Amino acid sequence: MSVVITEKATKEIQSICEQQNLDPQKVYLKVGVKGGGCSGFSYILDLTETKSEQDHEWDMNGVRVICDAKSYLYLNGVEVDFKDELMGRGFVFKNPNATSTCGCGSSFSA
Repeated sequence: MSVVITEKATKEIQSICEQQNLDPQKVYLKVGVKGGGCSGFSYILDLTETKSEQDHEWDMNGVRVICDAKSYLYLNGVEVDFKDELMGRGFVFKNPNATSTCGCGSSFSA
């Protein structure tokens, strides 16, 4: 199992790469967590060309995804989706490992 990037999220990531003139062969989508946020942990999404030897790596719909080992403990099985709706636009996380999430959906506790 790994972090799942939906087709909608993949298309948005590819669009961002095009807009920023990033080479998809060199860029990774880094998925992670950091301490903080209203529920204990905040999600991290970043486009980077830097990969650590300890990072988990996999391909998801043509996007090269990496996740550090510590974050992977909290994110294994997470689905990253993209919503473009009247009330908001952005990436959303569906985390089966979270015991609670905040109202804005950008942080969780486990």
